[in-house]
Amino acid sequence: MPSETEKSTSAPSGELDDARADERDQEESDGIALPSHVAGSGTLDRLVDTARDYARAAASENTLKAYAKDWTHFARWCRMKGAEPLPPSPEMIGLYLADLASGSGPSPALSVSTIDRRLSGLAWNYAQRGFTLDRKNRHIATVLAGIKRKHGRPPVQKEAILAEGILAMVATLPFDLRGLRDRAILLLGYAGGLRRSEIVCLDVHKDDTPESGGWIEIFEKGALLTLNAKTGWREVEIGRGSKDQTCPVHALEQWLHFAKIDFGPVFVGTTRDGKRATETRLNDKHVARLIKRTVLDAGIRSELPEKERLALFSGHSLRAGLASSAEVDERYVQKQLGHASAEMTRRYQRRRDRFRVNLTKAAGL
Repeated sequence: MPSETEKSTSAPSGELDDARADERDQEESDGIALPSHVAGSGTLDRLVDTARDYARAAASENTLKAYAKDWTHFARWCRMKGAEPLPPSPEMIGLYLADLASGSGPSPALSVSTIDRRLSGLAWNYAQRGFTLDRKNRHIATVLAGIKRKHGRPPVQKEAILAEGILAMVATLPFDLRGLRDRAILLLGYAGGLRRSEIVCLDVHKDDTPESGGWIEIFEKGALLTLNAKTGWREVEIGRGSKDQTCPVHALEQWLHFAKIDFGPVFVGTTRDGKRATETRLNDKHVARLIKRTVLDAGIRSELPEKERLALFSGHSLRAGLASSAEVDERYVQKQLGHASAEMTRRYQRRRDRFRVNLTKAAGL
């Protein structure tokens, strides 16, 4: 009988080969090194490390993780087909896209938006390795156009959580330390129209931590959030609510006070007994789980089966809720959400009056 060590080294040889190849791919993707004709020194080596850090900061952590998975999947697909992922071959990439869309392998067919994202991931990864992927090449462009024409569907939008829904969700939370934290997350995320990554990236002050994505300032009339978001730096103004029970700023103050947080990440974990805040920043997945849990506890859309209810709501439900509920000029909602265009903001408005402007009557009919 072979030992457990022998089993682990001999059985999954294909998986080990994939793992080694993935490691090589990751090393190649770092891509920043000293020119071969320059002599190395401690100072230059440190600058290389600094340059790599800046290069990684060019995209969010979630985006980089997704791009890494895209490359791993494509590289493995190439190996299974007896091909090499480098240099880029438009013909092979066209076949890869067709395979993703058709679901001819063991994996199900992917949506058009996911395939488009995979292609963006490949383009980014090739750029890190010193290659250019021409997405307009006919072997790629025509296949992708055919996929979009045949399989394209309107985007599936998450349902908006409106004001009454948020109040019901908040009412399900206890008043212990975790409850205070989660109440502040829901109210702040809703009133600010924040992405879940923007909620958890906040620090108490500017530059408290290296991974900070913004900071807060609390004033008499409200809170000002300065965020380094997808569209660049922006300020989000959150006014105080009509009463303390529903005020996002009051909820934030309560959490910071009782959790004794005056430095570093705003939203952190708590100890098992729930009596003390830790120093570990929450992951953005906590926000998604919190929304789904409180949606169920509050009985929102209770006429649907639990699985369908969970699929309807996500972190984006907070942003859509603000856009749909705020009875103000559209430009203020656009600014709060950090959208570059009014059209993008309108996509978040689930119950807006689509026929408020009647061009038929305006045209004389």
